[in-house]
Amino acid sequence: MEFVPFPKIPRLSRPIIITEKIDGTNASIYIFAANEISIEGIHSSHPDAIFQTTYGLGFGHEFGCCIAAASRNRWLTLDNDNAGFAKWVKENSEELFKLGPGHHFGEWWGKGIQRGYGLAEKRFSLFNVSRWNKENLPACVDVVPILGEDYCAYGYDNAFIELIMLNLAHVGSIAAPGFMQPEGIVIYHTSGNVLFKKTFENDEVGKGNG
Repeated sequence: MEFVPFPKIPRLSRPIIITEKIDGTNASIYIFAANEISIEGIHSSHPDAIFQTTYGLGFGHEFGCCIAAASRNRWLTLDNDNAGFAKWVKENSEELFKLGPGHHFGEWWGKGIQRGYGLAEKRFSLFNVSRWNKENLPACVDVVPILGEDYCAYGYDNAFIELIMLNLAHVGSIAAPGFMQPEGIVIYHTSGNVLFKKTFENDEVGKGNG
């Protein structure tokens, strides 16, 4: 039988990073070695989900790289898309390969998606602000705005979090300046590697009681 150890408990009194929660649809890009196709199960079950293979990118293998798009719970194809995200990934694949191997999670948002934010286009904003910033992003990609960082010496500082919320309500969205109905914030606990969300509307109930 398999031994299952009790997981290490992270300390609560550690830094947090607060970012703007964007109201769009969850999306991700997966970049992987072409020789992983069979073991990843993408090719056999969803061959149309692989949009492009590029060779000679120097990722430490000789088989080139592939790119695929996904929503929160499924691979996307051009015929079974999610608000045009798969189409956008295909059209921007050459630039998106600069993200490098791995899963890249973010929000697909803007025109025609949820709040829309008054935009005439759709955007993809990555969640990992510890890795990505305006200086190292591909030209076609954004990153969610950082609203504040704090070291919580005695656990979560509710006063600091409320101040961030009040400021966001006052100035409006940072991701889409001028839009005065932002959704809320996401709190990332660095030691626990866990995310929490807090919204202006229905925060006590949430979507699907989540």
